[in-house]
Amino acid sequence: MTTTYWEEEMETLPRAGLESIQLRRLRRLVARVYDKVEPYRRKMDAAGVKPDDIRTLADLQKLPFTYKDDLRDNYPFGLFTVPLDEVVRVHASSGTTGKSTVVGYTRKDIDTWANLMARAMTCAGAGRGDIVHNAYGYGLFTGGLGAHYGAERLGAAVIPVSGGNTKRQVTIMQDFGPTVLMSTPSYALNLADTMDAMGVDPATLSLRIGIFGAEPWSENMREEVEKKLNIRAVDIYGLSEVIGPGVAMECLQTSGGLHIFEDHFLPEVIDPDTGRVLPPGELGELVFTTLTKEAIPLIRYRTKDISRLFYETCACGRTLVRMEKVSGRTDDMLIIRGVNVFPSQVEHVLVGIEGVEPHYQIVVERQGNLDTMQVRVEVSEKTFSDEIRILENLAKKIQVEIKDMLGVTCTVKLVEPRTIQRSEGKAQRVIDKRKI
Repeated sequence: MTTTYWEEEMETLPRAGLESIQLRRLRRLVARVYDKVEPYRRKMDAAGVKPDDIRTLADLQKLPFTYKDDLRDNYPFGLFTVPLDEVVRVHASSGTTGKSTVVGYTRKDIDTWANLMARAMTCAGAGRGDIVHNAYGYGLFTGGLGAHYGAERLGAAVIPVSGGNTKRQVTIMQDFGPTVLMSTPSYALNLADTMDAMGVDPATLSLRIGIFGAEPWSENMREEVEKKLNIRAVDIYGLSEVIGPGVAMECLQTSGGLHIFEDHFLPEVIDPDTGRVLPPGELGELVFTTLTKEAIPLIRYRTKDISRLFYETCACGRTLVRMEKVSGRTDDMLIIRGVNVFPSQVEHVLVGIEGVEPHYQIVVERQGNLDTMQVRVEVSEKTFSDEIRILENLAKKIQVEIKDMLGVTCTVKLVEPRTIQRSEGKAQRVIDKRKI
């Protein structure tokens, strides 16, 4: 397979050259942040580190971590390094667990972001002449506009359909002939279910690539999406605080990790409990330092995403480090009777079982002093019509396989097709009713 690059020199740069660029940008970043952002200056002073102490990339570990709470504590603009008259766009998180986290962009930031998204989409095989069906949400969420600007920079045509009105989206796919779908993976499955209900065969559409992100998804779910939509599905990674989508991207040559665009984002993996930096290949929490952002750069930002890093050169020729597909988050990890459980692990079991759909919810409750876990799973139309004994056996099979994989006992409740609420953004996989 021939590799296409967006910026070949930078994407294939030998590591010594890349690290030289990283160090130069890191030193400039630390000096600027120390000078212009009082909360950062306080944290660095408390840690006993000055900008001149950053002489090598290894000195990054001397700097204190930045947390989401730092953004909330300095809401809305307290971590900005530029005056507001230089900010051309503001995005924010939903704020469902407290104050929103607010991020700003200068004109140069927007240009950088568009270029990174064009680089990402090129990794996935998209290019000039493609038509992009952009079903990421527009608005304060960074996904929609990030994908939009990147596709335009790439030279593709964009259908800015956003989320919702799924039947109309299917009709648009039939009429407009998009070749690239961009959405969350759970919404891609929602689209596939709607096509099925409408009697639309995905093979009759022009879609060939799906670029999916904004939530963890398993390899089994990838296979399900590819089968149901008749496309090649690739993973994109990003988060609003760091820039939005376009931090890392899978290439077509391998599904063995996403290339981090480390000329812009300096990655680390740490032990989430101790903060110790882990060597390549070890699983831990991703940490990013933004090397080129102007409006709100972040130093050692703890993402809470679980992954590991691989530095071997990819088959595509890119020398950029790869991160393993995110397996979950430290903050959506459930602890059930001492066992760590990620929703993606449950999903991995479910999509491998015939007769159920990849739509599920995990309900956690506390009865007395014990935690209980119920997995609600939709059955397929065909299975739903089976006799009770067959359904009981299916539920037992799911229960046994979850116990075998996770080491935790759960109950399984099979529900009718299309009864679990569909998502137009991130799917709500966990309902935690415990009062802890």
